[in-house]
Amino acid sequence: MSEQEVTLKDVEEAAKVLEGVTRRTPLDTSRTLSELSGMDLYLKMENLQRTGSFKLRGAYNKIYSLSDSERRKGVVASSAGNHAQGVAHAATLLDTKSTIVMPESASPAKIDATKGYGARVILHGSTFDETLEMARRISSKEGSTFVHPFDDPKVIAGQGTVGLEMLEAQPDLGTLIVPVGGGGLIAGVSVAAKAINPKVRVVGVQSQAFPGMYMAFKTARLVPFKAEETIADGIAVKHPGKLDYKLIRRLVDDFVLVSDTEIAGAEFIMLERMKTVAEPAGAVGVAACLAGLVKAKGEKCGVVVSGGNIDMYILDQIVAKGLERAHRLLRVRITLSDKPGALSDILAVVAQARANVVSVVHERVGRDVPIGRAEVTLNLETQNMEHTKSLVSALAQARLKYKLIS
Repeated sequence: MSEQEVTLKDVEEAAKVLEGVTRRTPLDTSRTLSELSGMDLYLKMENLQRTGSFKLRGAYNKIYSLSDSERRKGVVASSAGNHAQGVAHAATLLDTKSTIVMPESASPAKIDATKGYGARVILHGSTFDETLEMARRISSKEGSTFVHPFDDPKVIAGQGTVGLEMLEAQPDLGTLIVPVGGGGLIAGVSVAAKAINPKVRVVGVQSQAFPGMYMAFKTARLVPFKAEETIADGIAVKHPGKLDYKLIRRLVDDFVLVSDTEIAGAEFIMLERMKTVAEPAGAVGVAACLAGLVKAKGEKCGVVVSGGNIDMYILDQIVAKGLERAHRLLRVRITLSDKPGALSDILAVVAQARANVVSVVHERVGRDVPIGRAEVTLNLETQNMEHTKSLVSALAQARLKYKLIS
């Protein structure tokens, strides 16, 4: 395979290699998401893939391509999440030892999962660049093969099997919407899709906080950018792949950016209405559709849900914020007299308004709490906007000094 090219034949060969190894994940429809977006959406559920993301495809295809002597020397990778687990599991399946360098701040759950798939885990550095440098040093010292997370022809071909399966399952898809970090997934999907149907549109989606490939696509060159915090850590890549970029420039039709708020909103709807968990990076395609950023009204569109490995603390925050936006969770702070029965009186008002108390925090001390007074913060479960307005009105009528907390 050329260093500068990946073809449909390469993707088809990867599909043969992956047969019986990776799952042919479902291409699910959702009436709710289709109605909200105005498109006929088909979701490629790679969050149900082994190891929880599409990454196993490219990792296995790469390691499978190594010679016996190369496999005996092992493989090494740098990753904080999905690529780590994909490489670890692929290496174990192919009876190859693996070393994964993860940042010192990596989630304990992801570290344990990577170890559980059979890898030796080394914690080093605080950034991707630092872990990458360490992984390359280990590769050079031990003679092991470095498995790049996206900028490798075999990896790209493996990821391309996602697009192959989508068009096999639904040949008349008009637009494919794909999450983008380093670019390996969309590069592979584009290679397969455009070769099968040159008329199909491919749209990449990135986080506003990490728009590396978006900027490269729009400016026709890889340019530096200022990164920000994002919940979509799975696509928070500062240096997109050069090979991926060349394929994307030639094959991808458009790029859009989504905010963390849009990502969280999409995740919340998928969780509640589809009963499916996606990680933030995996939900960006759905987020772009719901935000009206993809211009494909009335079309059959395939959206890659690229992964489901979400931190439980992040998920908890997303659910809470989603309930707040839907006016189903209200946080209110009330100042009251510091005397017996005062809290009971407040709770009676809440009960009369038929709101459910989720939690109560009662404080008598603090710089902003007057002497002889107390503050209580209530998390209240409400039904909808009208119910919330009714509750707030009841608090006002009871002459309570309150403040809504967003």
